[in-house]
Amino acid sequence: MNFFVKAVSRFGAPISSAIIKLGFACRFLIAILRHSGTALTRVHLTLREIWFAGVLSVLIIAVSGLFVGMVLALQGYDTLQRFGASSSLGILVALSLVRELGPVVAGLLFASRAGSAITAEIGLMKTTEQLSAMEMMAVNPIARVVAPKFWGGVISMPLLAAMFSAMGIFGGYLIGVQLIGLDAGSFWSQMQGAVDFRLDVMNGVIKSIFFGFAVSLIAVFEGYDSPPTAEGISSATTRTVVTSALVILALDFILTAFMFRGV
Repeated sequence: MNFFVKAVSRFGAPISSAIIKLGFACRFLIAILRHSGTALTRVHLTLREIWFAGVLSVLIIAVSGLFVGMVLALQGYDTLQRFGASSSLGILVALSLVRELGPVVAGLLFASRAGSAITAEIGLMKTTEQLSAMEMMAVNPIARVVAPKFWGGVISMPLLAAMFSAMGIFGGYLIGVQLIGLDAGSFWSQMQGAVDFRLDVMNGVIKSIFFGFAVSLIAVFEGYDSPPTAEGISSATTRTVVTSALVILALDFILTAFMFRGV
């Protein structure tokens, strides 16, 4: 009987701790939303975080999008050529990027670059007691530090996903038209006729907004909840990247199931 109780407690402890942490995260989100008005009225704080999370991620997003589009065009042309549909390469590249690869890969890159940096910064501020000093001076750290970082990430993510898709389509154009020799007019006209703004472009934007919301919340929460040690910050940064990746993939499946069902 004692062995059974120990076994249940051993396996139940991680589950109960995860549920407790999820409850704290929900309360943390409510606190962020409650103080968002104060944070957004100080526009310079949010703009600084957009620069930190968005502008500094432009290089990796643009370069990654370009090469993903080029690889997609190479692989897609090889497959389409077998069925005599190589002229549809532009449709393949555009729909793949706008619907799936743009939001998902940009979200993963955003979590790796900006999300980990946000967690490390907040965790370091907690370790050096800067957040406690703010509370001593009657400055709410959630309104002053956390909320601007959260909204900076939420605003930056859709813009980065759009840039990723645009660079990917340009990379597909370079391979399909400039390298392989497909007709440029056919490449662009078929893409324009097949890509629907509401069903494809807007659904991709909605996905990127959800991904930005989730990654930003995970990043600020892990940083705020991290133990005030070097090992604690390292573990929190790792958890941010891993959890964000899993959440992005899970949300992508859920959103895709609702958006493109029956289309």
